[in-house]
Amino acid sequence: QVKVVESGGGLVQAGGSLRLSCTGIGLPFEDSPMGWFRQAPGKEREGVSCISRNGGSTYYADSVKGRFTISRDNAKNTLYLKMSDLKPEDTAMYYCAAREKGPYYSTTYYCDHLTQFDHWGQGTQVTVSS
Repeated sequence: QVKVVESGGGLVQAGGSLRLSCTGIGLPFEDSPMGWFRQAPGKEREGVSCISRNGGSTYYADSVKGRFTISRDNAKNTLYLKMSDLKPEDTAMYYCAAREKGPYYSTTYYCDHLTQFDHWGQGTQVTVSS
């Protein structure tokens, strides 16, 4: 059974940092494009950042560009999202998502089309206080 499990969320003051992690279990991790999405109360789920299978290509939403960094360690089956200079508007439930196989598209396409992902984590809450 394939699972993706997030961790690392929490409460932080504005300007602070957090690092989210996502571990893939039973997943062909090195063959899986992955992404981070978030959903705030009353809003649609949106793509935050996506990364290609080998980490060579990344995409960031304009709202997080320059503040968030996505990376992956295929040897550890783990995806990361380093979040810096956090703002109250970053408050949301953050979800990790994995696409299990091809065909393969650009990271921009993946982050714009969340239905392209096969497996989703349960989410980890990030709350930024002002």
